[in-house]
Amino acid sequence: MSSFENLRVVDNFYQTSLFFPMPTVVISTLCPDGSTTLGPYSLVQPYYVAGKDYYAMLLSCRNSSNTAQNILRTGKCAINFVDDKPKTFKECVKLSWPGDKPEDKMPNCQFKLEKGQADGDRPMVLTDAIQVIECTWVRELDNAQNDAPGNLNGYEPPYHDFNGITSKFGAHFILKVDKILMKKKYSDAIINGVKAKDFPNLPVDYGYRDSKNFWFHRKTKMRAELLPIRKQSLDSVRYAADRADDVVKFTDDALEMILNVPRVFLPLVLKGCVEWARENNCQLITAKEMQIINDKRAKEKNKK
Repeated sequence: MSSFENLRVVDNFYQTSLFFPMPTVVISTLCPDGSTTLGPYSLVQPYYVAGKDYYAMLLSCRNSSNTAQNILRTGKCAINFVDDKPKTFKECVKLSWPGDKPEDKMPNCQFKLEKGQADGDRPMVLTDAIQVIECTWVRELDNAQNDAPGNLNGYEPPYHDFNGITSKFGAHFILKVDKILMKKKYSDAIINGVKAKDFPNLPVDYGYRDSKNFWFHRKTKMRAELLPIRKQSLDSVRYAADRADDVVKFTDDALEMILNVPRVFLPLVLKGCVEWARENNCQLITAKEMQIINDKRAKEKNKK
């Protein structure tokens, strides 16, 4: 006999049939008059994270929302991560009522706005956001480039599978990451090494549980769990390194500096080392060159 109950899967199942933890963000978009409007969302997540020439987020939303209509028109948005103060979440809930027009809700909005850092005409970003992702919708994916705003009562088929208008009332947007902006306190922590005290106070919400309340959870004390150290043998790293390139080679002391790289990422690391060596007319990578490569990676991370 099962220890679980079987719940019926219905519309908005992530809210009505599950306790599903989600982020709380505020997405800013550009209105036709050039002003910025805001809408809170939870159905956002990383989409392209590696192996392509750009990175991307995924947003799911109603296609009649101000956010969706503005993205269809301009292709631009910013994902603002807010803190977990009750007054902040209260403001998010105030902005979330379906059907409210920007001219009705924005005059009473308490969030302060400022210009972002990505190029072109962009929506403003939240001044008090902890971090912001400035994005561009990748229109051409799934042949969604002809999707246009204007149908506020639902779109007729055909629908796309994963980008643009995906159902009568739904839309999905694959959003290229143009800029990641972060308050200095938290960017310093990422660059210098994060401790439990450095994590920002980001809220987690569980969607609508009933017809009265929107529930969210404030951050409590962070707990660290040590990763298992699986140090590779020098012989196994040497085997991969000897096959990375027919000209560029590695000394043992250089390879000892990357013994802790997980096996799945080792080919990518070796490829980066070979590319650096070719650019610098180097045929033998020693510990000295490996340190230069590591320093270069650290500087590039700091710039981002």
